[in-house]
Amino acid sequence: MQISVSSTLTLFHDGQFWVGVVEHVEDGSLGVARIVFGAEPSNEEVLQFVVSSWEKLSFVGRKEPDRPKMARSPKRRQREAAKALEKPAMSTKAQQALSEQREAIKQSATRLRKQRHSDKKQERFELRVKKRKQKHRGH
Repeated sequence: MQISVSSTLTLFHDGQFWVGVVEHVEDGSLGVARIVFGAEPSNEEVLQFVVSSWEKLSFVGRKEPDRPKMARSPKRRQREAAKALEKPAMSTKAQQALSEQREAIKQSATRLRKQRHSDKKQERFELRVKKRKQKHRGH
């Protein structure tokens, strides 16, 4: 059984920061990770990131990618590569996976915030009950 793995790191400037989008295809499923570099990274910084932090990336949005057929002719492959360079930085599926990741993070943050709020409320209630008992005992 042959496993096919392909990863593409695309750097672009989003108007404020330099952002890297990694599209990782493994056995026909697409995973996406977004990395914010801040200032424009040099080639050495990108290489250092790939060497040191690549395995720590968490890919989201496992989906089936569109598989273009590989051209047999080297000239046709060259033309297709030139067309691919003219296309936008991220694929639509990568953008969709990143938006799903942002939505999941937002939902988990909301859940945590509600939990903290209810914990504080319970703590204040227990403190009031404790003070009331102490007053009743004459302390």
